Amino acid sequence: MTYDTNFTQDQLEKVGQLLINPDRPLKERFRALFTLKNIGGKESIDWIAKAFNDESALLKHEVAYCLGQLQDPLAIPILTQVLSDSAREPIVRHEAAEALAAIGGDAITETLTKYAQDPVAEVRETCQLALDMLEFRRNNKSQESNEYGSVDPAPASKEQDIEKLKTDLLNTKLSLFERYKAMFALRNIADETSIKALASGLNDSSALFRHEVAFVLGQVASPHAASELTERLRDPEESPMVRHECAEALGSLASPGLGVEDELARYLSKDTPAVVRESCEIALDMADYNNSEEFQYANALTQ
Repeated sequence: MTYDTNFTQDQLEKVGQLLINPDRPLKERFRALFTLKNIGGKESIDWIAKAFNDESALLKHEVAYCLGQLQDPLAIPILTQVLSDSAREPIVRHEAAEALAAIGGDAITETLTKYAQDPVAEVRETCQLALDMLEFRRNNKSQESNEYGSVDPAPASKEQDIEKLKTDLLNTKLSLFERYKAMFALRNIADETSIKALASGLNDSSALFRHEVAFVLGQVASPHAASELTERLRDPEESPMVRHECAEALGSLASPGLGVEDELARYLSKDTPAVVRESCEIALDMADYNNSEEFQYANALTQ
């Protein structure tokens, strides 16, 4: 495991303090979080973990995601604590479970097995999926990789037929693990037909599944998914967990002429659920970045 050492202790502390400062705009704190993720190492993990005390469920969810993507066992105790706390928001506990699976190792199996029976559907389904991923890793020593650089909760299927993959994606008789494999294969193909197939998963009965579909559509960042993502974001009856992911996905594909910024700006009022409103704030910041000359989104060291 390698870390970025091109920084001073003063710089790292400055970024850490920005992350945990509730008086700073959320978009600045997100940039600080991803800067710490890019640095890595124990001190970065310690700073990132402090943000679990924040009031923003969105920030805490993203904190758990970043700890998982680091794949550093040093994060296991804090993620286990977060998953185990039934008083925490489901979106945060779910992400902690997924992060534990991203880190992997036998030490987390007992924890995931326990919460695979959790009364909260998003937590329960995530832990079941995570256990399947751990079993897959035990039987397959080769490390999965993808062009997006993410540690995914399931490997991509080897199938390349888009219609077959779409059928598997939408087949609720299959395990979530098998359906996720189809999802990531469609993401990796990333042409218009596969993206439209992916977007059809936004009508699934599982909020966890719909949220993951929105996330991978954000990774692909294709305008072919704009209408489906917008429809889910606009639905006030949709789970905030799904709407938040749709908002961030729209932010990632923003380009002049799509009208994404105007759509996202509709949800900045206080009567919008906090996790959705904050996601739109972050998505607008991402859209600004996507339409700018900036070299790196996570660049809090220069602030």
